[in-house]
Amino acid sequence: MNAPINSGDTAWVLISTALVLMMTPALAFFYGGMVRKKNILSTLNLSFVMMALIGVQWVLFGYSLAFGKSQGGLIGGLNYLGFANVGETPNTDYAPTIPHLAFAAYQMMFAVITPALISGAFVERVRFKAYVIFSLLWATLVYSPVAHWVWAVGGFIRNLGALDFAGGTVVHITAGLSALAFALAIRKRRHFGNTAFEPHNIPFTVLGAGLLWAGWFGFNGGSALAANGLAVQAIVNSNSAAAAAALVWMLIAWRENKPSVLGIVTGAVVGLVAITPAAGFVTPLSAMAIGAIAAPISYYAIKLRHKFGLDESLDVMACHGTGGLWGAIATGIFASKAINPAGADGLLYGNGQLLVAQILGAVIAGAFAFGVTFTLAKVLQATVGLSVDERSEEVGLDISEHGERAYA
Repeated sequence: MNAPINSGDTAWVLISTALVLMMTPALAFFYGGMVRKKNILSTLNLSFVMMALIGVQWVLFGYSLAFGKSQGGLIGGLNYLGFANVGETPNTDYAPTIPHLAFAAYQMMFAVITPALISGAFVERVRFKAYVIFSLLWATLVYSPVAHWVWAVGGFIRNLGALDFAGGTVVHITAGLSALAFALAIRKRRHFGNTAFEPHNIPFTVLGAGLLWAGWFGFNGGSALAANGLAVQAIVNSNSAAAAAALVWMLIAWRENKPSVLGIVTGAVVGLVAITPAAGFVTPLSAMAIGAIAAPISYYAIKLRHKFGLDESLDVMACHGTGGLWGAIATGIFASKAINPAGADGLLYGNGQLLVAQILGAVIAGAFAFGVTFTLAKVLQATVGLSVDERSEEVGLDISEHGERAYA
């Protein structure tokens, strides 16, 4: 017999669903401010259109593949196609006090933002048609399977004992490694390496980062799936990690030159990425340490990308990929059952096995995402083409792909 619906838990998850949905347009502005003004509508749309595309895909079959009855720990069954059997009674496997439909809707918002994150790798040159086809295939072939492996009952990475409170592996590692793979497959932007591509509107990026920070309270706090102490813990940890990472990034940049505003807000986002897998398993002091360490890792990963001359436009790999990988590893170090008895103790509390499981889960998910993405990109390159022609790029994607101009 199902437990009764808890109205407080349901209200919090519905609010969190709205907060996480807000993160996608917030991401659009975060990315949009960093591109040249002739490409802002295109860049905004690469995020926004995912709310439509994945909003349909998730209901039709994405949710079923992620959370349907496990088929050997690899993929969900088809028992939730079209949200069949997803109703007002709880799914006690995941959230016993809220409607199953609320859980499925909340999870949808994670599925929406993840392919949008990848778009930062190839802005200013990607063909819109290629991106839409890629995102639909990627959500189906990468996101749903990895979500099943890590979060679903019976998922094989979950069975290894690996922890991912709110999507460090499922969202950030897969997006980061996929961004790297796509950047390696697509041609560089014209004049890349010879001309500075200046951000056209850093205030947009600051606005986007601020809204991402607020939305992340739903991303991490909502992952408690209840209005309880664990939700509060996750929110406080998220804020602590973001604050520490922003300060450390500022100090590193200040030491080398000047404390750029773009750097400070990037640091905050990196801290939020890094705490995501650990948010419901660590103390606030551990969260600060995780954020503080994440900042230099991502900062120097960006420098390394520049050194190699890779045109991964907005550093998705350096911010989400390396931040997510560090967060997964950090969970294996700092996790404590005193914070969450349903979790596990990490290395600092005498359990090295969790660290091994975290590394294994992160490597498997990252390698899978990279391999599938690179293959998809090469197939699309050979069929519809990945990038616009150079003349269209010179004109700008707002006009060449959408027939519109952002600024009169």
